[in-house]
Amino acid sequence: MTAPDLIIPSRDGTPIAVFRSGAADAPPLILVHGASADHTTFRVVGPMLAARFHVHAMDRRGRGASGDTLPYTIEREAEDIVAVASSLARKGGVDGVDVLGHSFGGRCALGAALMDPVIRRVISYEGAPASAGRPYWEGDLADRLAQLADAGRLDELLPLFLERVVGMTPADLARYRADPVWPHRVRAAGTIARELSAEAADTASLERMRAITQPVLQVLGGDSTATFASATHALDSVLRHGRVVVIPGARHAAHHTHPDAVVRAATAFLLEGPDGIVT
Repeated sequence: MTAPDLIIPSRDGTPIAVFRSGAADAPPLILVHGASADHTTFRVVGPMLAARFHVHAMDRRGRGASGDTLPYTIEREAEDIVAVASSLARKGGVDGVDVLGHSFGGRCALGAALMDPVIRRVISYEGAPASAGRPYWEGDLADRLAQLADAGRLDELLPLFLERVVGMTPADLARYRADPVWPHRVRAAGTIARELSAEAADTASLERMRAITQPVLQVLGGDSTATFASATHALDSVLRHGRVVVIPGARHAAHHTHPDAVVRAATAFLLEGPDGIVT
Protein backbone atom coordinates (compact mmCIF):
# COMPACT_ATOMS: atom_id res chain seq x y z
CA MET A 1 0.00 0.00 0.00
CA THR A 2 1.27 3.44 -0.88
CA ALA A 3 1.38 6.22 1.68
CA PRO A 4 -1.66 8.51 1.77
CA ASP A 5 -1.44 11.90 0.09
CA LEU A 6 -3.35 13.59 2.90
CA ILE A 7 -4.10 12.95 6.55
CA ILE A 8 -7.11 14.98 7.62
CA PRO A 9 -8.21 15.05 11.29
CA SER A 10 -11.87 14.42 11.87
CA ARG A 11 -13.98 16.28 14.41
CA ASP A 12 -12.91 13.91 17.19
CA GLY A 13 -9.26 14.03 16.14
CA THR A 14 -9.19 10.68 14.32
CA PRO A 15 -6.73 10.85 11.40
CA ILE A 16 -8.40 10.03 8.08
CA ALA A 17 -6.16 8.95 5.22
CA VAL A 18 -6.90 10.22 1.71
CA PHE A 19 -5.39 9.06 -1.59
CA ARG A 20 -5.53 11.50 -4.52
CA SER A 21 -5.59 11.09 -8.29
CA GLY A 22 -6.51 13.27 -11.23
CA ALA A 23 -5.87 16.92 -12.02
CA ALA A 24 -5.82 19.33 -9.08
CA ASP A 25 -7.94 21.87 -11.00
CA ALA A 26 -10.71 19.34 -11.72
CA PRO A 27 -13.90 19.18 -9.60
CA PRO A 28 -13.19 17.39 -6.29
CA LEU A 29 -14.80 14.00 -5.69
CA ILE A 30 -14.56 11.90 -2.52
CA LEU A 31 -14.83 8.09 -2.79
CA VAL A 32 -16.05 6.22 0.29
CA HIS A 33 -15.72 2.43 0.43
CA GLY A 34 -18.05 -0.10 2.03
CA ALA A 35 -17.74 -2.74 4.74
CA SER A 36 -14.51 -4.77 5.02
CA ALA A 37 -12.86 -2.72 2.26
CA ASP A 38 -10.51 0.24 2.05
CA HIS A 39 -9.72 2.86 -0.61
CA THR A 40 -8.29 0.19 -2.92
CA THR A 41 -11.79 -1.09 -3.70
CA PHE A 42 -11.90 1.81 -6.19
CA ARG A 43 -8.76 0.65 -8.00
CA VAL A 44 -10.76 0.15 -11.23
CA VAL A 45 -13.17 3.09 -11.31
CA GLY A 46 -10.90 5.52 -9.46
CA PRO A 47 -8.47 6.07 -12.36
CA MET A 48 -11.40 6.27 -14.77
CA LEU A 49 -13.11 8.96 -12.69
CA ALA A 50 -9.79 10.79 -12.37
CA ALA A 51 -10.03 11.64 -16.07
CA ARG A 52 -12.72 14.21 -15.18
CA PHE A 53 -12.43 14.71 -11.40
CA HIS A 54 -9.83 15.32 -8.72
CA VAL A 55 -10.46 12.04 -6.91
CA HIS A 56 -9.93 11.65 -3.15
CA ALA A 57 -10.38 8.03 -2.03
CA MET A 58 -10.67 7.67 1.75
CA ASP A 59 -9.74 4.90 4.11
CA ARG A 60 -12.64 4.91 6.54
CA ARG A 61 -11.83 4.89 10.24
CA GLY A 62 -10.64 1.58 11.62
CA ARG A 63 -8.82 0.30 8.56
CA GLY A 64 -6.03 1.03 6.11
CA ALA A 65 -3.95 4.09 6.91
CA SER A 66 -6.68 5.83 8.93
CA GLY A 67 -6.91 5.83 12.70
CA ASP A 68 -9.78 4.84 14.96
CA THR A 69 -11.43 6.24 18.07
CA LEU A 70 -13.98 4.60 20.36
CA PRO A 71 -16.86 4.58 21.03
CA TYR A 72 -17.90 3.99 17.44
CA THR A 73 -21.06 5.47 15.91
CA ILE A 74 -22.21 6.06 12.35
CA GLU A 75 -22.25 9.79 13.10
CA ARG A 76 -18.46 9.70 13.46
CA GLU A 77 -18.23 8.23 9.96
CA ALA A 78 -20.32 11.09 8.59
CA GLU A 79 -18.13 13.58 10.43
CA ASP A 80 -15.07 12.03 8.79
CA ILE A 81 -16.51 12.69 5.33
CA VAL A 82 -17.51 16.22 6.28
CA ALA A 83 -13.98 16.87 7.60
CA VAL A 84 -12.42 15.71 4.32
CA ALA A 85 -14.94 17.66 2.22
CA SER A 86 -14.49 20.83 4.29
CA SER A 87 -10.71 20.63 3.95
CA LEU A 88 -10.95 20.15 0.17
CA ALA A 89 -13.45 22.99 -0.16
CA ARG A 90 -11.21 25.39 1.75
CA LYS A 91 -8.07 24.47 -0.15
CA GLY A 92 -9.80 24.43 -3.54
CA GLY A 93 -11.89 27.54 -3.04
CA VAL A 94 -15.14 25.73 -3.85
CA ASP A 95 -18.49 25.86 -2.09
CA GLY A 96 -19.20 22.13 -2.09
CA VAL A 97 -17.68 18.73 -2.72
CA ASP A 98 -19.31 15.64 -4.25
CA VAL A 99 -19.22 12.18 -2.67
CA LEU A 100 -19.60 8.69 -4.12
CA GLY A 101 -20.11 5.95 -1.54
CA HIS A 102 -20.47 2.21 -2.01
CA SER A 103 -22.71 0.16 0.29
CA PHE A 104 -22.16 1.25 3.92
CA GLY A 105 -19.98 4.03 2.53
CA GLY A 106 -23.06 5.29 0.71
CA ARG A 107 -24.98 5.38 3.99
CA CYS A 108 -22.17 7.36 5.59
CA ALA A 109 -22.21 9.77 2.64
CA LEU A 110 -25.95 10.31 3.07
CA GLY A 111 -25.33 11.01 6.75
CA ALA A 112 -22.69 13.56 5.81
CA ALA A 113 -25.19 15.30 3.51
CA LEU A 114 -27.58 15.59 6.45
CA MET A 115 -24.83 17.05 8.57
CA ASP A 116 -23.29 19.78 6.40
CA PRO A 117 -24.09 21.58 3.11
CA VAL A 118 -20.41 21.32 2.13
CA ILE A 119 -21.60 18.00 0.64
CA ARG A 120 -22.86 19.14 -2.79
CA ARG A 121 -24.13 15.93 -4.40
CA VAL A 122 -24.19 12.30 -3.29
CA ILE A 123 -23.97 9.07 -5.26
CA SER A 124 -25.00 6.13 -3.09
CA TYR A 125 -24.46 2.70 -4.61
CA GLU A 126 -26.80 0.36 -2.71
CA GLY A 127 -26.29 2.25 0.54
CA ALA A 128 -29.92 2.99 1.47
CA PRO A 129 -31.45 2.07 4.83
CA ALA A 130 -33.40 -1.18 4.72
CA SER A 131 -37.08 -0.69 3.88
CA ALA A 132 -39.90 -1.79 6.16
CA GLY A 133 -40.28 -5.56 6.17
CA ARG A 134 -37.08 -6.20 4.19
CA PRO A 135 -34.11 -6.15 6.59
CA TYR A 136 -30.59 -6.66 5.30
CA TRP A 137 -30.16 -9.59 7.65
CA GLU A 138 -32.29 -11.87 9.80
CA GLY A 139 -31.99 -13.07 13.38
CA ASP A 140 -28.86 -12.66 15.48
CA LEU A 141 -26.39 -12.21 12.63
CA ALA A 142 -24.89 -9.01 14.07
CA ASP A 143 -24.26 -10.76 17.41
CA ARG A 144 -22.75 -13.77 15.63
CA LEU A 145 -20.40 -11.55 13.62
CA ALA A 146 -19.39 -9.71 16.79
CA GLN A 147 -18.56 -13.03 18.47
CA LEU A 148 -16.40 -14.08 15.53
CA ALA A 149 -14.63 -10.72 15.56
CA ASP A 150 -13.93 -10.98 19.29
CA ALA A 151 -12.52 -14.47 18.75
CA GLY A 152 -10.31 -13.29 15.87
CA ARG A 153 -12.06 -15.65 13.44
CA LEU A 154 -12.18 -13.13 10.63
CA ASP A 155 -11.77 -15.79 7.94
CA GLU A 156 -15.18 -17.12 9.03
CA LEU A 157 -16.75 -13.73 9.63
CA LEU A 158 -16.23 -12.29 6.15
CA PRO A 159 -17.82 -15.10 4.11
CA LEU A 160 -20.75 -15.27 6.54
CA PHE A 161 -21.39 -11.55 6.02
CA LEU A 162 -20.98 -11.76 2.26
CA GLU A 163 -23.41 -14.65 2.03
CA ARG A 164 -26.09 -13.44 4.46
CA VAL A 165 -26.06 -9.69 3.74
CA VAL A 166 -24.51 -9.12 0.31
CA GLY A 167 -26.12 -12.21 -1.20
CA MET A 168 -23.01 -13.91 -2.59
CA THR A 169 -23.41 -17.48 -3.79
CA PRO A 170 -20.86 -20.25 -3.05
CA ALA A 171 -19.49 -19.75 -6.56
CA ASP A 172 -19.15 -16.00 -5.95
CA LEU A 173 -17.28 -16.65 -2.72
CA ALA A 174 -14.96 -19.16 -4.38
CA ARG A 175 -13.98 -16.57 -7.00
CA TYR A 176 -13.51 -13.89 -4.36
CA ARG A 177 -11.31 -16.16 -2.22
CA ALA A 178 -9.06 -16.72 -5.25
CA ASP A 179 -8.61 -12.97 -5.73
CA PRO A 180 -5.33 -11.56 -4.35
CA VAL A 181 -7.33 -8.91 -2.50
CA TRP A 182 -9.08 -11.50 -0.27
CA PRO A 183 -6.49 -11.49 2.57
CA HIS A 184 -6.74 -7.69 2.77
CA ARG A 185 -10.52 -7.88 3.04
CA VAL A 186 -10.27 -10.50 5.77
CA ARG A 187 -7.96 -8.26 7.80
CA ALA A 188 -10.52 -5.43 7.64
CA ALA A 189 -13.50 -7.65 8.50
CA GLY A 190 -13.32 -6.94 12.23
CA THR A 191 -15.19 -3.66 11.66
CA ILE A 192 -18.22 -5.27 9.99
CA ALA A 193 -20.19 -6.13 13.13
CA ARG A 194 -20.07 -2.62 14.52
CA GLU A 195 -21.21 -1.21 11.20
CA LEU A 196 -24.19 -3.56 11.03
CA SER A 197 -25.25 -2.40 14.46
CA ALA A 198 -24.64 1.27 13.66
CA GLU A 199 -26.60 1.25 10.41
CA ALA A 200 -29.75 0.37 12.36
CA ALA A 201 -29.52 3.59 14.43
CA ASP A 202 -32.39 6.08 14.20
CA THR A 203 -29.96 8.71 12.92
CA ALA A 204 -29.34 6.53 9.84
CA SER A 205 -33.00 5.62 9.28
CA LEU A 206 -35.13 6.07 6.18
CA GLU A 207 -37.26 8.66 7.97
CA ARG A 208 -34.18 10.72 8.80
CA MET A 209 -33.18 10.77 5.13
CA ARG A 210 -36.25 12.87 4.32
CA ALA A 211 -34.29 15.91 5.47
CA ILE A 212 -31.60 15.58 2.78
CA THR A 213 -31.80 18.56 0.44
CA GLN A 214 -28.88 17.79 -1.87
CA PRO A 215 -29.34 15.91 -5.16
CA VAL A 216 -28.83 12.17 -4.68
CA LEU A 217 -28.19 9.55 -7.33
CA GLN A 218 -28.69 5.95 -6.27
CA VAL A 219 -26.99 3.22 -8.27
CA LEU A 220 -28.64 -0.21 -8.21
CA GLY A 221 -27.48 -3.45 -9.75
CA GLY A 222 -30.14 -4.98 -11.97
CA ASP A 223 -29.36 -8.43 -10.55
CA SER A 224 -28.88 -7.33 -6.93
CA THR A 225 -30.99 -8.90 -4.20
CA ALA A 226 -34.58 -7.81 -3.66
CA THR A 227 -33.52 -6.28 -0.35
CA PHE A 228 -31.15 -3.82 -2.06
CA ALA A 229 -33.77 -2.99 -4.70
CA SER A 230 -36.50 -2.41 -2.12
CA ALA A 231 -34.25 -0.19 0.00
CA THR A 232 -33.12 1.85 -3.00
CA HIS A 233 -36.63 2.60 -4.18
CA ALA A 234 -37.90 3.29 -0.66
CA LEU A 235 -35.17 5.89 -0.17
CA ASP A 236 -35.85 7.44 -3.57
CA SER A 237 -39.49 7.89 -2.58
CA VAL A 238 -38.57 10.17 0.35
CA LEU A 239 -35.75 12.17 -1.23
CA ARG A 240 -36.49 15.69 -2.45
CA HIS A 241 -34.04 15.49 -5.37
CA GLY A 242 -33.39 11.82 -5.95
CA ARG A 243 -33.06 9.55 -8.94
CA VAL A 244 -32.12 5.91 -9.52
CA VAL A 245 -29.90 4.39 -12.20
CA VAL A 246 -30.11 0.62 -12.66
CA ILE A 247 -27.11 -1.15 -14.18
CA PRO A 248 -28.39 -4.24 -16.02
CA GLY A 249 -26.64 -7.48 -15.12
CA ALA A 250 -24.78 -5.95 -12.18
CA ARG A 251 -25.02 -6.85 -8.52
CA HIS A 252 -23.34 -5.31 -5.46
CA ALA A 253 -19.95 -4.84 -7.12
CA ALA A 254 -20.59 -3.01 -10.39
CA HIS A 255 -17.55 -0.84 -9.67
CA HIS A 256 -15.58 -4.00 -10.53
CA THR A 257 -17.88 -5.86 -12.94
CA HIS A 258 -19.42 -2.92 -14.84
CA PRO A 259 -17.00 -0.02 -14.28
CA ASP A 260 -17.85 1.79 -17.53
CA ALA A 261 -21.53 1.96 -16.58
CA VAL A 262 -20.74 3.23 -13.08
CA VAL A 263 -18.43 5.94 -14.40
CA ARG A 264 -20.92 7.03 -17.08
CA ALA A 265 -23.73 7.35 -14.54
CA ALA A 266 -21.56 9.18 -12.02
CA THR A 267 -20.09 11.58 -14.55
CA ALA A 268 -23.44 12.49 -16.07
CA PHE A 269 -24.93 13.17 -12.63
CA LEU A 270 -22.02 15.12 -11.17
CA LEU A 271 -21.37 17.31 -14.21
CA GLU A 272 -25.02 18.08 -14.84
CA GLY A 273 -25.75 21.81 -14.79
CA PRO A 274 -28.94 23.43 -13.51
CA ASP A 275 -30.48 23.17 -16.96
CA GLY A 276 -29.88 19.42 -17.11
CA ILE A 277 -26.97 19.69 -19.55
CA VAL A 278 -23.71 17.88 -18.79
CA THR A 279 -20.96 20.50 -18.70
